[in-house]
Amino acid sequence: MTDLPFGFSNRDDDDARKRGEEPSGADPNNPFGFATGGAGGFDPSQLGQMLTQLGQMLSGMGQPGSAQAGPVNYDVAKRLARQQLGSSVTPVSESTAKAIADAAHLAELWLDGATTLPAGAGRTVAWTPNDWIEETLPTWKRLCDPVAEQISGMWTSQLPEEAREFAAPMVGMLGQMGGLAFGSQLGQALGQLAKEVLTSTDIGLPLGPSSTAALLPAAISEFSAGLEQPESEIMVFLAAREAAHQRLFQHVPWLRQQVLGAVEDYARGIKMDFSALEEAAQGIDPMTLGDPSKLEELLSKGTFEPQTTPEQKQALERLETLLALIEGWVQVVVTEAVGERLPGAGALAETLRRRRATGGPAEQTFATLVGLELRPRKLREAAALWRRLSTDAGMEARDGVWAHPDLLPNSDDLDSPAGFIDSVIGGGTTAFDDPMAQLAATEAREAAERAAREKKDDDGE
Repeated sequence: MTDLPFGFSNRDDDDARKRGEEPSGADPNNPFGFATGGAGGFDPSQLGQMLTQLGQMLSGMGQPGSAQAGPVNYDVAKRLARQQLGSSVTPVSESTAKAIADAAHLAELWLDGATTLPAGAGRTVAWTPNDWIEETLPTWKRLCDPVAEQISGMWTSQLPEEAREFAAPMVGMLGQMGGLAFGSQLGQALGQLAKEVLTSTDIGLPLGPSSTAALLPAAISEFSAGLEQPESEIMVFLAAREAAHQRLFQHVPWLRQQVLGAVEDYARGIKMDFSALEEAAQGIDPMTLGDPSKLEELLSKGTFEPQTTPEQKQALERLETLLALIEGWVQVVVTEAVGERLPGAGALAETLRRRRATGGPAEQTFATLVGLELRPRKLREAAALWRRLSTDAGMEARDGVWAHPDLLPNSDDLDSPAGFIDSVIGGGTTAFDDPMAQLAATEAREAAERAAREKKDDDGE
């Protein structure tokens, strides 16, 4: 389980009752435990006291010049991430930037013979950790906002009808508290991740700008220190992986949306544990909330358990399968491109596979931010399927599977690939309901029939 801000939990009231516990929010019309008047109505005097306390809590928490336009305070996130990196970040030297450009150029030449997909990166750049934070933050906003937006809506939806008018100011202040807390946690996580990632697609997601390949030389040097291969060879190998990812994401136009959309769908299924929030609220001491870490601690009492709704299960399975297919394809293509040219390519591939499978810092960070494990669980099976397609059906048929999302293998196909491979060999890569394709085929057939009739008439038959 992964602790998240806002007191998230997917524990249902029915499960709590089965365990003999009080359900979260025993009274669905009074989730915050507001006292009611003798006649059973809502007592606004208590809300006034709460608003006064919250006003004291929030005073002085913001930074001059900062703004929070959405549910997460990204100004705080960026500032904390950069502070965590400290002053040790040095600019990339010209010689290092040239070495990365040369490695990328060589990798692209080798990849040309291993895939039908053309080069997808318009440029290859060397990033510092600060560059990575700046360039990937727009994508993190897309991934994190659904989580926070869920909470913003839940606050209002769980309030009793008569309380909503009175609670509007409180909800706004709670949103500011949540934005600060989530921004703080996001900043700490991104600061740690920026030290670890090797490329812009290191965790399998297209985090950077479109058609831009990026390598992080400082992290690559640290990664290379414990390996036997020369750092120059490791850089070429990583450049080939980054370039392969870019080819896939750039020339399979629906893929980026499918991957990021699966993460968004999963995040929107998050449920709120109001009992955890109530418990956290009871421990609030306005005198101690000047410390942002204390606020984050108070708002991190709940737990978040994935795969609790059918929608989340479907989104998670779709995401895991997509990540496995992407990673497996990249592994096969890169091996074909550099395998004989870099003697240590096999060992490097296994090192990176274990790095992902054991839940490294990238996966842990992503689980903290969005609430799910970013792990391609069937990577070996996906790589085996792409490898067999290369051998049995050929490179063009293998890459043609990416032409449409309906053509991709599913989770069952990864377990038993024989039937899927047979369908590709038998022409399955074009057998989907595409009205435009069917129309084009019909027009071509009719044109051929007309040409045959005209030739017959010309021959006088």
